[in-house]
Amino acid sequence: MLSNEPNEIIEPKPGFASLVPMVGTAYLPLSFFARLPLAMLTIGSMTLVTASSGSYALGGLSAAMVGLGSAIGGPTLGYLADRLGQRPVLIPAAILHTILLLILTWYGNSGPGMVVGVLVLISLLAGATGPQVGPMSRVRWISMTRQQKRNPKVLTAALSLESMLDELGFVFGPVAVGLLASLLHPTLPLLIAAVLTVVLVPVFAKHRTGDAVKLHAATAQTGRVRIGRARLAAIGALVMGMIGLGTVFGSSAAGTLAFAGAQGDSNQGGLLYGAMGISSALAAVSVAAWPQGFSQINRWITCGLALTIASFGLHFAATVPWMLLALFVAGFAVGPVIVTVMTLGGEVAPPKLLSTVMTLLSAGIVVGTSIGNGLAGLLADSAGYLGAFWVSSAAAFLILLAALAMKLIVSRAPSLSRVR
Repeated sequence: MLSNEPNEIIEPKPGFASLVPMVGTAYLPLSFFARLPLAMLTIGSMTLVTASSGSYALGGLSAAMVGLGSAIGGPTLGYLADRLGQRPVLIPAAILHTILLLILTWYGNSGPGMVVGVLVLISLLAGATGPQVGPMSRVRWISMTRQQKRNPKVLTAALSLESMLDELGFVFGPVAVGLLASLLHPTLPLLIAAVLTVVLVPVFAKHRTGDAVKLHAATAQTGRVRIGRARLAAIGALVMGMIGLGTVFGSSAAGTLAFAGAQGDSNQGGLLYGAMGISSALAAVSVAAWPQGFSQINRWITCGLALTIASFGLHFAATVPWMLLALFVAGFAVGPVIVTVMTLGGEVAPPKLLSTVMTLLSAGIVVGTSIGNGLAGLLADSAGYLGAFWVSSAAAFLILLAALAMKLIVSRAPSLSRVR
């Protein structure tokens, strides 16, 4: 982490206790439910198209295109927010995204005769317009803690809480999709996501915490920011780690969907997958209590290694209880990776491109999710759910490699000497 300034204020309660007074009691539930639609979109589109068409591959393709669209649109929205502010970007995005969610729901439910090209286009546009509530919220926390010269533990606690909210979204999103699709109808998850988006994202956009994000005059006028090679390489390693993590998400979701199908009901895949999100959320919120001497990069390496080992548990689970246990155990290594990479992203990013970098990292997760959904969906069709879980293990190893690359980059770059 970056070293503290000499005149930095040290609060007597620098952790979670200082967060609510900074933002108000309504902010946390607001930011959670406003970001929930994006947690429902990928698996929701995959579940709907799979149920409608009868093809895991076509469902995986739709989810992959949603992810690809988000990978393009997310950083674009972040860059526009750096130049124009969050409110002028989030509100139009929410309206457009709602319209596209309704179109995706209608077309994704049209049966096996749907045209692949049309499905791809709609899925791409739906992903590209998704409001980036999670990254925008992280930018607000970073801006507030820097402006108020807060103890670094406050930011660590805030980012841990943000990751916990993301992980709860990964829990409740798939669980909601699974329950609604199984008990009622596969179209309901995307319809509910549309309602949440059009109602809550504008409220989030107008919340007072958005005032903490100041536009930099030079960036607003020219958009030109110079980034050194070492800093650019570090950002690349962070993005690679997020792509690996997203691939773990996507392949695990596709694998559990295929596993549930082999057990008799593919719509229950989201319910099983939620086990990973529960343990990941618990682990994420615990990061604020980890020793400061346990450096961010070493945390990343440790969790990457643990996740690589734990991912093989998915290969050996042959019954629902064992699959739930394997997913739950693997999740403990996931949450801390998100907290660590996002923290490092805030330290490495140029201040004038903070929103851009944070949305780029989130886009990395979505890109990885699309890769995992698409590749694992194909393997699930051809080789069963075990084929999908090999993608999970390979992706976990990629997270470890990205962490080792980050350590090497930082060790050789004097300009990054304060990053650890």
